[in-house]
Amino acid sequence: MIKYAVKMLKNKFYPLVYPEGTELESGQYILVQTEKGEEAVRVFLVNSEIAKHWEKFKPQPLNLVRVMSKEDIAKLDEIKKEEYIAFNKCKALVAKHKLSMNLVQSRYTFDMRKITFYYTAQERVDFRELLKDLTQTFKRVRIDLRHIGVRDETSIVEGNGLCGKPFCCCSWLRKFDSINIKLAKDQGMPITPGKISGTCGRLLCCLNYEYKDYIDAAKEMPPVGCGVMTADGLGRVCSINFLSEKISVKLEDGKIKDYPKDELEMVDTKVDIDIENVGLTYPMDENDAKIDIRKLEDDRNSTTGNV
Repeated sequence: MIKYAVKMLKNKFYPLVYPEGTELESGQYILVQTEKGEEAVRVFLVNSEIAKHWEKFKPQPLNLVRVMSKEDIAKLDEIKKEEYIAFNKCKALVAKHKLSMNLVQSRYTFDMRKITFYYTAQERVDFRELLKDLTQTFKRVRIDLRHIGVRDETSIVEGNGLCGKPFCCCSWLRKFDSINIKLAKDQGMPITPGKISGTCGRLLCCLNYEYKDYIDAAKEMPPVGCGVMTADGLGRVCSINFLSEKISVKLEDGKIKDYPKDELEMVDTKVDIDIENVGLTYPMDENDAKIDIRKLEDDRNSTTGNV
């Protein structure tokens, strides 16, 4: 049974392998052995029910090296300062070589024998000259340049979403699902970048969460564009509010009124009422106007798993 686990970059969780009889405290700093070397992380206690569910997926474990001492924690503080210095040095070299890459973060292993620079880039980057300069700058240190996606970047940097809570990708979300603009349209969302995109510049992951509920709700309502008979005469559905279960109808006199779904009756005859550009609209700011909506659903280089 999994008892302890650790969280690495990009919200990846790993069960901990430790000597029999070892007792750890949740939140305690420990050193674990990874493919990069020894890394400092916090350990946490795994709920027994979660452990049963987790074991079905056979997660890759990490080995405990040791519990960190006060001296180790003091050293970790110094490493964090060195990472900040290394980040700025690398950023200056990127600018020197005029490379189209955005440096995201630098990470040393605890023994400081290896440093990893994470970056995003729209296209493939030729960083051979950059690497030469880095090897001259960071002597006797293995250097790893890792390309990651823009969603990976957000999960590493962390922050709060529009809802006011921490980003899903850096709190609980394990896998990035493909998201397209149809999800927003079907849910009646305003098709403006500022309303439907996240910090990563891609469509909000949460558009997936309630999509099925919206589709189920839509089955009980007349679709946008269909003709309906109302208490005020013939009209045509121009928008739907799924939460209030009210439907906006444009009448023959040009007025738009909201009706509960139970007060409408669909008609088979063609209703010649123009509803183009009618419905809920939101003003775009200058930044929104410059963004191509299609780029919001571009999954190319969105996530790489190279973390």
